[in-house]
Amino acid sequence: MKAVVTGATGCIGAVLCQELKAGGWAVRSLVRPGRDYGHISGYISEIHPGDILIPQTLVGLADGADVVFHLAARVSDYGSKKQFYEPILEGTRNMLEACAGKAGRFVQVSSITACGVGRHLNGQKEADRCFRSGIPYSDAKLDAEALVSSSSDRFPRGCVIVRPSNVVGPRSPWVDDVCRHFFTLMGIPLIDQGRYSASLVHVDNLVDGIIMAGTNEDAAGRTYHFCDDWQVSWKRYLTDLSAFIGKKPRGNLPFPLAWGLGHVMETLCTPLGLRPPVTRLAAGLMGRDNHVDTSKAQKELDWHTRVSYPQAMQHIGEYVKKTILA
Repeated sequence: MKAVVTGATGCIGAVLCQELKAGGWAVRSLVRPGRDYGHISGYISEIHPGDILIPQTLVGLADGADVVFHLAARVSDYGSKKQFYEPILEGTRNMLEACAGKAGRFVQVSSITACGVGRHLNGQKEADRCFRSGIPYSDAKLDAEALVSSSSDRFPRGCVIVRPSNVVGPRSPWVDDVCRHFFTLMGIPLIDQGRYSASLVHVDNLVDGIIMAGTNEDAAGRTYHFCDDWQVSWKRYLTDLSAFIGKKPRGNLPFPLAWGLGHVMETLCTPLGLRPPVTRLAAGLMGRDNHVDTSKAQKELDWHTRVSYPQAMQHIGEYVKKTILA
């Protein structure tokens, strides 16, 4: 089996390449010129230099591929509309054009934020209505999903959309960025006392699901949610994570205040290219219950949580000590 992976140097992409290689796949990775890919060099068979925003560099990328796993995107809780829509929407459009008629299946790694941010998503199913929240990241993900869905008949084995919840593991923003934020003046406050489900999925468990989405013949044209069954609150996760670096969550913000502050801070900071201390995306994920329904993936793909929460935190703790505290 031959796979193409975009976003291969990221948190999810690196583990995906590793697991594909272990499963006997030949992996071709799209890597932007100048990008360091040393940490995945042992898992890939071929490097294709290129950029999802430059269509001519994608020529030949999907030739002979059984599955294209498209992960490349801007992953951040702040930025302008252009900074998100170019890589997420236009990048996906370019990938679909480059891969249609050449690859067997196209797997789009989206996000549960495509369902909408700022309201409770507990129990949300894949077929339930999604809504726009005015947040560029989540709205761009939703628009990209529409593109992929409308292109499914251009691939012999169709397109599949994967919606991960909050991904944790080495080099994840929910590990790296959060740990670094604990060292800032503001620190990390809880939102609504941190009582809602953190809606986490460990990167290893997610990658299991992504590969299943790429190989299950009945998955064509479908969308799947992936969220671990840990039922861990934000208070517990942030307390456990901060303990690795000798910190702890500081203070509490009611959700309406956090959401409003996020809007104000984004309005002030984004035009200046500055990182807002609070964002609506972070507030919406940490201040609402986003534990989506995963029964469809469990039933149709036989997906389940393989790595437990204690195992995940042990893994993350070892990573934090070797990198962030090094």
